[in-house]
Amino acid sequence: MHLGSNLKTLRKRKRRTQDDVSVAINVPRPTYSGYENGVSVPGLETLLKLSDYYAVSVDALLRLDFSSMPESQLQVVESGSEAYIKGSNIRVLNGTVDSENNENIELVSQKAKAGYTRGFADPEFVKVLPVFQLPFLSRDKKYRTFQISGDSMLPIPDGAYVTGEFIRNWFSLKDGDACIILTLDDGIVFKCIENKLKSLAKLGVYSLNKEYEPYTIDAADIKEIWKFVNYISPELPEVMDDNSVLRREVANLREKVDLLVDRMGKTES
Repeated sequence: MHLGSNLKTLRKRKRRTQDDVSVAINVPRPTYSGYENGVSVPGLETLLKLSDYYAVSVDALLRLDFSSMPESQLQVVESGSEAYIKGSNIRVLNGTVDSENNENIELVSQKAKAGYTRGFADPEFVKVLPVFQLPFLSRDKKYRTFQISGDSMLPIPDGAYVTGEFIRNWFSLKDGDACIILTLDDGIVFKCIENKLKSLAKLGVYSLNKEYEPYTIDAADIKEIWKFVNYISPELPEVMDDNSVLRREVANLREKVDLLVDRMGKTES
């Protein structure tokens, strides 16, 4: 539990004294000092007051280690990370409807992906995207289709059109869910996830193709998440069994060895 150090971190970031906080939550200053130093633990009522005072959830106060977080992540926590991740008015999705007021499925092609990273929040940009309908999908949910590139999610092939359901509450995602994730730095990525938002305010992401290394994305960097629903492709999926993965890894290793031998030969000559 990181309560003591978290209280100290938040207080210093807000440039408050222990007297300021103790008066605000109606406890003696030595008592509050004990909370920060780990000598004592506040009761539930006081814990809720601290949560309200710092505008940070009780769960975050107890479980996250603010002292080890980067600045961008701390800013998300201080601005109400729980509300942001759960989906509030902070994140407003722009969409379009057809003549009968049914939600369209907007299509983000490979050519439009770079523009989408910049214009996803611009209703004028979203309006010019191609649209279509898939009648077998629920009318009560919002969907969007993205054309993927590369082989990181084989057997879903390069160039496939992946449709996702807009996820407002990111806590609802489960380990193993495949998602289209929009970040301003990396653009649009299609990966499977490990939901570490409650414990670390991060998403772990990994590819179906084992040649790609897993990594994490800070919640502060994520702008949209669309949960995989289906994909459309004119190509038959490539079966990536253990033997095929092993053969590909051996082929890559051979290429690296050949390149190294070639470089050594040029050095000796």
